[in-house]
Amino acid sequence: MNNIFPIVAIVIAYFIGNISPAILIGKMMLGIDIRSKGSGNAGATNTLRVLGKKAAFATLVIDVLKGVAAVLLGRYIGGQYLAMACGMAVFIGHIWPMIFGFRGGKGIATAFGTIVTLEPLLGLIYAIIGLSTVAISKKVSVGSLVSSILFPVIAYFFDPKYLLWATAMAVIIIFKHRLNIKRLFKGEEPNLSFRKQEDKK
Repeated sequence: MNNIFPIVAIVIAYFIGNISPAILIGKMMLGIDIRSKGSGNAGATNTLRVLGKKAAFATLVIDVLKGVAAVLLGRYIGGQYLAMACGMAVFIGHIWPMIFGFRGGKGIATAFGTIVTLEPLLGLIYAIIGLSTVAISKKVSVGSLVSSILFPVIAYFFDPKYLLWATAMAVIIIFKHRLNIKRLFKGEEPNLSFRKQEDKK
């Protein structure tokens, strides 16, 4: 009977990932689907562009906490390996949420929540690389891509057991950023701005 608990934990983690603050806040604030505006992504950056700073901050915090909650659930029920499985499940649930037609965000904030809960120092390094790259490039996508590309290498040096898990997460993030990559090569990727699109002149 106990064998069912890890499966239940993974399923719960997936549906925690389905909670999309960007979509829910968009519907509550303006009655819109955030995925029909801006970049079409249900994440903090697009929420910032469309709905402003407060909505973006709320989205960021909730998306991070989803990762934290899923990892803690897995660790409580089955230890570190189940925590990793639940971390992957919440990450996938955020990107491909069944209750929202499998169209979610790109996973960066939720990935960070899982990483920092599994290994706080690894999460801190991941965040420092990402934020530093954003500060230099002025582009969120560049920070997301650089930190994700380096993540499996850094994770391996922390503990080899993280390599496959980290590589899978990085590959998914890069795949989800494929349009950003195309825009970067064309020089069309927008810089980070803390002003809503409609406020720009």
